[in-house]
Amino acid sequence: MAYEKNDMVTVTIEDVGMEGEGIGKIDGFPLFIKDAVVGDTVEAKIIKSKKNYAYARVEKVVTPSPFRVEPLCKSHRQCGGCQIQALSYDRQLAFKQDKVRNNLLRIGGFSEAEVDRVMEPVVGMENPLRYRNKAQYPFGTDKQGNPITGFYAGRTHSIISNTECYLGREENREILQTILDYMKEYHVNAYDEETGKGLIRHALIRTGFYTGEIMVCLVINYKEEKEAARSASEGKNAKTGRGKLATGEAHYLPEQDKLLEKLALIKGMTSVSVSINTERTNVIMGKEIHTIWGSDTITDKIRVRDTQKVDMPYTGEELTFSISPLSFYQVNPMQTEKLYSLALEYAGLTGRESVWDLYCGIGTISLFMALRAKEVYGVEIIPQAIDDARQNAVRNHIANAEFFVGKAEEVLPAVYEKEESHPDVIVVDPPRKGCDEKCLDTMLKMAPSRIVYVSCDSATLARDLKLLCAGGYRLERVRPVDQFAHTVHVETVCLLSKLHEAKHHANVTLDMDELDLTSAESKATYEEIKTYVAEHNDGMKVSNLYIAQVKAKYGIIERENYNKPKTDDARQPKCPKEKEEAIVEALKAFKLI
Repeated sequence: MAYEKNDMVTVTIEDVGMEGEGIGKIDGFPLFIKDAVVGDTVEAKIIKSKKNYAYARVEKVVTPSPFRVEPLCKSHRQCGGCQIQALSYDRQLAFKQDKVRNNLLRIGGFSEAEVDRVMEPVVGMENPLRYRNKAQYPFGTDKQGNPITGFYAGRTHSIISNTECYLGREENREILQTILDYMKEYHVNAYDEETGKGLIRHALIRTGFYTGEIMVCLVINYKEEKEAARSASEGKNAKTGRGKLATGEAHYLPEQDKLLEKLALIKGMTSVSVSINTERTNVIMGKEIHTIWGSDTITDKIRVRDTQKVDMPYTGEELTFSISPLSFYQVNPMQTEKLYSLALEYAGLTGRESVWDLYCGIGTISLFMALRAKEVYGVEIIPQAIDDARQNAVRNHIANAEFFVGKAEEVLPAVYEKEESHPDVIVVDPPRKGCDEKCLDTMLKMAPSRIVYVSCDSATLARDLKLLCAGGYRLERVRPVDQFAHTVHVETVCLLSKLHEAKHHANVTLDMDELDLTSAESKATYEEIKTYVAEHNDGMKVSNLYIAQVKAKYGIIERENYNKPKTDDARQPKCPKEKEEAIVEALKAFKLI
């Protein structure tokens, strides 16, 4: 049956699409319906019809799904930010788990058995609200000529007036209202995309969750010729604006001092700056940043968590980071700690490894790795981010991390060709487009023992994993982490290990009942592993049970019932960390891993 625009239909939602839309069928004809929740029966209006499917929007919920909840935000349907806010949080997590799984199957080409083997449960949030430490608000003008701010309606540049976002910090509302009041009182115009006129384009707000420090950066359409000349004559750096500038030193805004006085009263305010963007572009931030009050940066902490425990408690270790307006810094601090701690666990570091962190940003993952590795090298294309990374290393008293400016796909091959560097571990955390093919090729040539891939887009992740596995790697672990509650986005951390191929091989059929030794046992007996550990660790003693646990962790198959616990009792003693590290070194020495 064919449907046309504006047709009304009644349908039950059976599934959820990749973008969070509900999927229902009438006589086998699929309908993709925004704001519908799986289990809903809805009346919907067709907004676009194709030959084999149609798009629709909810006009009325006839029978609500048991998974439907009432969104807090009054603008949730118009706003393009929270696509699945009407879905219960448990079902959001299930949706994200399925999203990663389906992309591995569909795009990655992995079998269901492989995916089931590697997939671990999604890591959810304790509180899926007020989690964002960064927000960017566009400014515009309403029909009455008043300045407004909020968020763009889905797939448009029409601003929905709203200063209250339940994903952002509560103090954002006060900051935005202060800016709006200033604009209204002093007749400061918002930027008009159609005409290219007006001053205030966006407000960037960043908050340190642990420090409470707040940064406000106003993106302005500033015609700088006269001000640049004046600043230069006064000995100021008009290009970068680095250094602390007192109120009145440089004026980019009408009655600038008045705005700064009000912002300075807000608890936690640490930095106010302007970003110059005079281009007719959708890119938000300009290339020039000028601090007009307070510090150039704010600081925050990321704590290391124990990922071996269900609740992932803090270990007592933490790192402090300096954050500038242009810094890449994960927007969800609580979940970032879990994400990076998982990456650290997956890296399997013992203190002897060389690690390369590609797309390193301000060095967050690099410095996490430096806590456990012998040496870490970070690569990032943004020079200011590398400056921040180096400062962050000094701030945290880390001396075993070095940083390079450039594209990962260019720096990595250059270093490889010059020094024939062979890292033990490569960590990648690329943008949504995934890794450059040249970068992937170089990673394969460098042949690290392990690759830890952190991804913000499971589709490009699956594509890249397919190439890496075709190049001699095995996918070992995959775990989604919910960084973006109420949206369709999900972070994922993966572990790949290098396959060790024999130069010569023959196909042999063996009866397992006739085997006396596993391949692992033939390379090293338990007594030989114990001897190695003792000789290289000041007489350290390890049990057969501990060796078996470590072997199992690294996928070394044991004969049935060989050195395994007699029961599944959770009270079975677990191998201490220092002994695990010693056993791992022994397994490496015997080429078992």
